[in-house]
Amino acid sequence: MSTPDTPPASPEPAEKKSRAGRDLPAAIASGVVLLVVIAASLYFWKPAFVVVVIAAILIGIWELKKGFAVKGIRVSQEPLMVGAVVMLVGAYVAGAPALVTALAVTALATMLWRLRGGVDGFVRDATATVFTAVYVPFLAGFVALLLAEDDGALGVVTFVLVTIASDIGGYAVGVLAGKHPMAPVISPKKSWEGFAGSTISCVLAGWATVVYLLDGAWWVGVLLGLITVVMATLGDLCESVIKRDLGIKDMSAVIPGHGGLMDRLDSLLATVAPTWLLLHYLVF
Repeated sequence: MSTPDTPPASPEPAEKKSRAGRDLPAAIASGVVLLVVIAASLYFWKPAFVVVVIAAILIGIWELKKGFAVKGIRVSQEPLMVGAVVMLVGAYVAGAPALVTALAVTALATMLWRLRGGVDGFVRDATATVFTAVYVPFLAGFVALLLAEDDGALGVVTFVLVTIASDIGGYAVGVLAGKHPMAPVISPKKSWEGFAGSTISCVLAGWATVVYLLDGAWWVGVLLGLITVVMATLGDLCESVIKRDLGIKDMSAVIPGHGGLMDRLDSLLATVAPTWLLLHYLVF
């Protein structure tokens, strides 16, 4: 029996959590820890950041393997992980040609590895494995290319901050004012209002980081923000499609408040290649 001194429990926290779609305190704490790890590795020794990226990518491959397994698809994990390490180290040490060559060799190696499992399902499994090789380690290789630039550490900081700005701006505006779904079948919580918030945040972050961190032209920062918001949104939607097709909610639960690591890497992987291209030719 409730009294004025003991009011009944309000459902508001649960509603806020369901609307936000995540455990916000845990998500913030996890995000801060990840940012500290990234900042520390970039500050003390650039190659250490390559190790951080490799660790993240190996976890991402493991998550995708688990996700595909739900549908009975077998990913050739062992050669794929070896190839991922070669791609990332090769990109950092020897540049884009090494990254592309390592991808080609990895694709062939994974297909040969899968031959041990017989003919049944070969095309399905080999296709999924090559898809994983391109989607995760190959795209992540552009982070290594970005890091290898003369001002690579600041370039990586710019890339991370602008992409995070897309997530934060979209999340904040979407939770507070999101009313018009962008893709209700794919991602019901993603709204056009949230996309507008992402756009404003990305443009501001792109302008500030390019001008004040990289000493580049203001219009390059604005262009970076516009490209990032489009690519980050597409990356997020593609990840949602993959999870819906596989029938899973999160790739895993390795990051409290966020789900799987791939649930956080989706927008980063989608934005890093155009970011490297833009900064390589217009800033560095």
